[in-house]
Amino acid sequence: ENVLLHAVVIEEADMPTGQVTIGSTVTVTALKTGKSRSFKIVGSQEADAMHGIISEDSPFGKALMNHREGDTVTVNAPAGEIKYRIDKIER
Repeated sequence: ENVLLHAVVIEEADMPTGQVTIGSTVTVTALKTGKSRSFKIVGSQEADAMHGIISEDSPFGKALMNHREGDTVTVNAPAGEIKYRIDKIER
């Protein structure tokens, strides 16, 4: 009940285009390994990291938010800093 009481509906039409926001599916490439993977950015209640659905509040989500295609982002992970290139942003 508390979650629903404080929920905020985000209209996709109100979100800026061309940058990572909640609801974006982002394809990134790890610069060190060259591996590509896609992730969907969601609110914390919807996250499921095992299925590529990550929270905007996670370290990876925070690093991606508001960046654009072609940007390089650095994620502070337990294993150290990991750099990714944002290849594609979809809605």
